[in-house]
Amino acid sequence: MDPPTCVGFRTRLPDSPSRQEHRHQPSQVSDLVDPRLVGTRRANEAAEDSDSAAQASDRAAEYTVDIDMLRVPWQSLRGRGVLAIVLAIPLLAIALVFWRASDARKEAAAEVLSKSEFPYRVMPVDRVAPSAVGTVSAIPGFRDLATYRDRIAVSARAGLFLYDRSGTLLHSYRTGIELPPAEPGSMSVGIAAGSAEPELFIATRGEGLLAFNGTRFRQILPADAGLRTVTSVLALGSGRILLGTERQGLLVFDGRRLALFHPRLKTAHITALAGNDGDLWIGTLANGVFHYRAGQLEELLPALPDPQVLSLAIENDAAYVGTPLGVVEFRDGQRQRTLADGFFARALASRGETLHVGTQDEGIVDVPLRSRQARRVPAEAAAPAVPILRLANLEGEVYAVAESAVYRYDPAARQWRPVLSAGSSVMTDRNVAALALSGGRLWIGYFDRGLDVVDAGLEHAIHHESEVLFCINRIVADTEHARTAVATANGLVLFDSSAQPRQIMGRKDGFLADHVTDVAFRAGGMVVATPAGLSLVDGSGVRSLYVFHGLVNNHVYTVATRDASIVAGTLGGMSVLDGDTVRANYTTANSHLKHNWITALARVGDEWFAGTYGAGVLRLDASGEWHAFADLKEGFVVNPNAMVASGGQLYAGSLDRGLFIFDRASGRWTNTTIGLPSKNVTALAAGGGYIYVGTDNGLVRIAEGALR
Repeated sequence: MDPPTCVGFRTRLPDSPSRQEHRHQPSQVSDLVDPRLVGTRRANEAAEDSDSAAQASDRAAEYTVDIDMLRVPWQSLRGRGVLAIVLAIPLLAIALVFWRASDARKEAAAEVLSKSEFPYRVMPVDRVAPSAVGTVSAIPGFRDLATYRDRIAVSARAGLFLYDRSGTLLHSYRTGIELPPAEPGSMSVGIAAGSAEPELFIATRGEGLLAFNGTRFRQILPADAGLRTVTSVLALGSGRILLGTERQGLLVFDGRRLALFHPRLKTAHITALAGNDGDLWIGTLANGVFHYRAGQLEELLPALPDPQVLSLAIENDAAYVGTPLGVVEFRDGQRQRTLADGFFARALASRGETLHVGTQDEGIVDVPLRSRQARRVPAEAAAPAVPILRLANLEGEVYAVAESAVYRYDPAARQWRPVLSAGSSVMTDRNVAALALSGGRLWIGYFDRGLDVVDAGLEHAIHHESEVLFCINRIVADTEHARTAVATANGLVLFDSSAQPRQIMGRKDGFLADHVTDVAFRAGGMVVATPAGLSLVDGSGVRSLYVFHGLVNNHVYTVATRDASIVAGTLGGMSVLDGDTVRANYTTANSHLKHNWITALARVGDEWFAGTYGAGVLRLDASGEWHAFADLKEGFVVNPNAMVASGGQLYAGSLDRGLFIFDRASGRWTNTTIGLPSKNVTALAAGGGYIYVGTDNGLVRIAEGALR
């Protein structure tokens, strides 16, 4: 992790002396000194003043003072001292009462602050593009857009794109290369407290908040990883920045502190923000919409047809709240009517007397605000029938954001025209689930978009997608028979040497289940892993093994073979088989295995390395003993089958910590996120001197030498 350049951790109470010295010059003694000492000193000074008065009275015959109709002769030092004490007691008592009240208020404020303020770091983003890392082009995954310094900024899963007004791409900042390894999302422009210039604030999914001034980025990174997934951002006129989070509610950043905006929202999943300091609307995933006005927070869940808020739009005195079941219009905080009833209102933007509603799969719906009925946009005016992720009215022009393009509405022609794009792409999707090199091609499986077979130059792809080739779990090459097996949630598909599907196997062929999690080839056949056990395929047919036959657990996540041996990693431990017979079972109860859930396997020399769901990577030696690694003290999740050995290294993909690399020569692990578009490494493949690293946000190719 890069060292911090500006530390925002709260190590003292906010009003302690050392913090005060940095904020302002003291205007009162109480700013620097304990008030109780101040009161004592003032009492002593009063006593000294009375002694001076006594010396003067000795030179006079008699001196009298009228105090509340009581005349007391000042004739002796003792009498005057007693009088001074009597007069000082009520004054000190009053001062003590005020001090205690003030101190109680300060303590109460400090207690609230200690509960609401979160440590964070502010650091410049000075990432140098690594020469050894190459990205495989994919759809950009556009998310939001804003105008900034006479340019149009578009955030995307792939990074940040800057265009001029004509739609020419001026600059791009890639996720994981120039930007941190987390996809950018919601954006807002404003001047933060303590700053002299407007900045573009960009929410990220996992790396906190980015601030861009046109040339440089800085990162506001909470210490708590749970606060780093920012779902929405809104810059207010007061200089405060609001950050919606996935699990920790709404936060506010004022340039010095990162704190909870309101305790009632502390666990809410924030989905949308709109408004200003005096009139703020807050959308949530499960608690409806909240309206903050005049220091009061009002929950308006009963006024909505669904508790999930997808979008918000503000126009003059009207607020529009989009839900999966339509749009609700509010005026002056009161519900007025439902618009676009039944439409999945994922995005909203108003233009004059029309409310544009972007939907999940029905294009864009126009709602005339003078009537209650929603009408569909005529076919010639509609944007492509793709999910509309964002609608925005930028200086009178309405834009619609889709995954691969941004459209602008032409009111004269009543058409949505594509105006911004990120160019052509090779990959169909960004969410990679499986990788393999087979037949001189790169095979890329997706979580829900089928399969791409890419040529050696990584320039062209053939896409396969069907009811079976949909959710890809694993891709394995059978070099002996020049074929490739693709394990899916709906069966096992066998491809020939020309990358064409030739056979689909499943329960109908004798498998224990259609859902295939992994496959491994062996002499004369293959071993198929399923959530119900193992299916062994050879020339004699299909045989099955499960708990009844001695398997440690039916749910098999990963399988590997070595000569006649089979190793099966399951939800409940690991089984080692000789042929078709279970020879040994390893669990946390009978061995030094640290976690029963085995997600990945790799053979390194004469040992097996096992990835786990929570205990990182463990090693099983030839004698059957498990070993942990001293430099992997903190456990982590190894993603299913995200492990590959190549040369003298073993590579393991983690759920949230990037890529782990084991060097066999030194016996040590290293960890890196350099060049990765996400810390969630979901798939790995090795060949030709490169490591192919698949993530839930794209794919990169890294020269092996750069990782040693």
